Amino acid sequence: MSVKLFISRDAGALALGAEEVARKIADKAEEKGLDIEIVRPGSRGMFWLEPLVEVERPEGRIGYGPIEESDVDGLFDANFLEGGDHDKSLGLVEEIPFFKSQTRLTFQRVGIVDPRSIEDYKATGGYVGLKKAIEMGPEAIVEAVTKSGLRGRGGAGFPTGIKWRTVNQASAPQKYIVCNADEGDSGTFADRMLMEGDPFMLIEGMTISGIAVGATKGYIYIRSEYPHAIEAMNAAIEKAREEGTLGDNILGSPYSYDMEVRVGAGAYVCGEETSLLDSLEGKRGEVRAKPPLPAHIGLFGKPTVINNVLSLGAVPHILADGAEYYQEFGEGKSRGTLPIQLAGNIKYGGVYETAFGVSLGELVNEIGGGTRSGRPVRAVQVGGPLGAYFPPELFDTPFGYEEFAAKDGLIGHGGVVVFDDTVDMAKMARFAMEFCAIESCGKCTPCRIGSSRGMELMDKIVANDDRAANLIVLEDLCNTMKFGSLCALGGFTPYPVMSALTHFPEDFGADPSRLEAAE
Repeated sequence: MSVKLFISRDAGALALGAEEVARKIADKAEEKGLDIEIVRPGSRGMFWLEPLVEVERPEGRIGYGPIEESDVDGLFDANFLEGGDHDKSLGLVEEIPFFKSQTRLTFQRVGIVDPRSIEDYKATGGYVGLKKAIEMGPEAIVEAVTKSGLRGRGGAGFPTGIKWRTVNQASAPQKYIVCNADEGDSGTFADRMLMEGDPFMLIEGMTISGIAVGATKGYIYIRSEYPHAIEAMNAAIEKAREEGTLGDNILGSPYSYDMEVRVGAGAYVCGEETSLLDSLEGKRGEVRAKPPLPAHIGLFGKPTVINNVLSLGAVPHILADGAEYYQEFGEGKSRGTLPIQLAGNIKYGGVYETAFGVSLGELVNEIGGGTRSGRPVRAVQVGGPLGAYFPPELFDTPFGYEEFAAKDGLIGHGGVVVFDDTVDMAKMARFAMEFCAIESCGKCTPCRIGSSRGMELMDKIVANDDRAANLIVLEDLCNTMKFGSLCALGGFTPYPVMSALTHFPEDFGADPSRLEAAE
């Protein structure tokens, strides 16, 4: 009887040697005449345990990790195919506290199913949402997504249902669905993991969106640095067409919808929706002035839904289990779950999906285990390179859009990057300005020029060159960028700068009472 093993093909696992481990196990089993089947799913998201080897047993999957090539002989000696004990035995994978305590809705299949198998997808509830959507029709789909409280998971937090309703009501001979998979924030990798580990769910979500708004064509815009995700999505799209879940008359219905992958060249600003549209159209990626909104005049001048991977990935679950069920998770105006990415100097780094409302301190110190270095946590940046730096004094902040905004912070794409007490916050603030200067599309003056002037000011402040006066100029510059920039790149750069200056003035040589005195 064949024994089934699961070894991730996720890019993170591959970078840690998963391919070599899988090959060594296959060769060893053949040498010993053992009958095994190796399945290559996505990652469970516990990257400190990768490469993770899971053995299917009657009681569940027994895990071993992190496994190196040199461990493979020992695994066979320990009879791991029958769940034998080994130094790197983890027991039942789904009983590992980090995994067990999650609420996995969007990531419910990632690390479990074979992402190349549409049969696996269907066997685990795939396309139930699409079938219900076909029965419901466009208006009812939009209503369900609106009722669920789903908001944009790419960072803006705009209600998804309102965006869909706008496109649904627009009159045009052609409409489009665009999935923004240009995941460029520091410490974020959930989009990549979902595309590599459960591509059919994203396809299903985009198809439902197409039916809801009357769009017959979709594009997934993936950054070029994600070759494994590009391969996975292309393979899944081809399979979906063969199965009749993409193309003309989907599942025998009157609805038609098809899609394709487009690869971006790696510009951070193309994560902004209008810059992304310009790139899709073959132009230089530059931010468009709004209005008009893409929902009215978007891709090729037609009404367009632009949603993030995680937003569209949540849609099949909402349709399958009902808007009310999804709405039960979270708190306040932040409903459902969010795959939070724990990165930086943290002991247990990976993806942790949970309902909105968990505190930042719980995420960092309890779930993440504190710093990997063992030193005290000094700062946490949430929301990518443009997110604010939170000190431990703000760790009671619940993970929610309004709750973070009230503390001058951003949730962004859910990336949490941890720093210990060796970090120089003045250097981190300067990096925010430098990053903006490098990545600016150049269309608006506050972002293009302001970021360069910001670097100069930071250098003068740290060098104590007329520090007090330059601190005032820096604050004024940040206000100009925040309210005068065309998009969030220039508009949000002040968040890391001012939060670092506010909470860690000593790193700038600034007087802690400077802000109060300025008022």
